[in-house]
Amino acid sequence: MVSQKGLIGCLLLVVVALWKGATAETYKVGDDLGWTIPPAGSVAYSTWANAKRFQIGDTIEFKWSGEHRVAEVTQADYDSCSKDNPLGFYDSSPTRIVLTSNLTRYLICTEDSHCSRLGQKVTIRIGGDYSSSGDNDDDDHWWEWNGASSLSINIVAVILCTALVISFLSFN
Repeated sequence: MVSQKGLIGCLLLVVVALWKGATAETYKVGDDLGWTIPPAGSVAYSTWANAKRFQIGDTIEFKWSGEHRVAEVTQADYDSCSKDNPLGFYDSSPTRIVLTSNLTRYLICTEDSHCSRLGQKVTIRIGGDYSSSGDNDDDDHWWEWNGASSLSINIVAVILCTALVISFLSFN
């Protein structure tokens, strides 16, 4: 016969595991490199971003010293490093941006030629698998890997586990 304490202990383990999966992360752009002129060009930030799994609710933090700024731009402006029509502009460090939707975010440095010639720009893709390069249509499949879906699944799992424990306890 399973004890009530054992069932409650198992439930607590499941709740803790599910809660950990639903928490948001904070990512420092470039990790130790920070937001600066990348030594190897744009590959430094694309490699950094491709190694992350950004989710809705996560925060990206740009931290720099010296003459740097961050602008969020469209993909076309990102590709051409145009800072003329920013969607958002951030001029103080550290800058924290919360990822509130599953849309891909394009961010560039607006100082001189830092983006165009030196590669100081980063693409943040929310959800999905970004280990491969090339065009990405994951914005059309947001439900597959977004953080809100993960949270909903975790809540359903907690409810089901709770119902299971209650049913076991009611038979004792």
